[in-house]
Amino acid sequence: MTFNGTWKVDRNENYEKFMEQMGVSMVKRKLASHDNLKITIEQTGDKFHVKESSNFRTIEINFTLGVNFEYSLADGTELSGAWNMEGDTLKGIFNRKDNGKQLTTVRTIQGDELVQSYNYEGVDAKRIFKRN
Repeated sequence: MTFNGTWKVDRNENYEKFMEQMGVSMVKRKLASHDNLKITIEQTGDKFHVKESSNFRTIEINFTLGVNFEYSLADGTELSGAWNMEGDTLKGIFNRKDNGKQLTTVRTIQGDELVQSYNYEGVDAKRIFKRN
């Protein structure tokens, strides 16, 4: 249950390049770099409730580890996939509905930070969140 809590984005690493690889327009990339994203995670066993709040939208997602679900990114990209726990790491493997390409997201806790890593088509990025 280490992921439980509210996390506010603190900094990004290579995030703009990652969004460019995902096909996000320059205007949306600039806005997303400063979206003030806040994530609230509540874990109960293998079930998760996640609330994402940013300057652009607030959504709530419920998922169960290992069970596929559908999700839409802030830019409208639709994904299908599942989260799994690998040790202390939460790993999501999602396929884009528009082109079938894979997006991998990994969440780990490092000290008092939540590190969310992304990989898409060979481009890696990170968003680092501080506990709020």
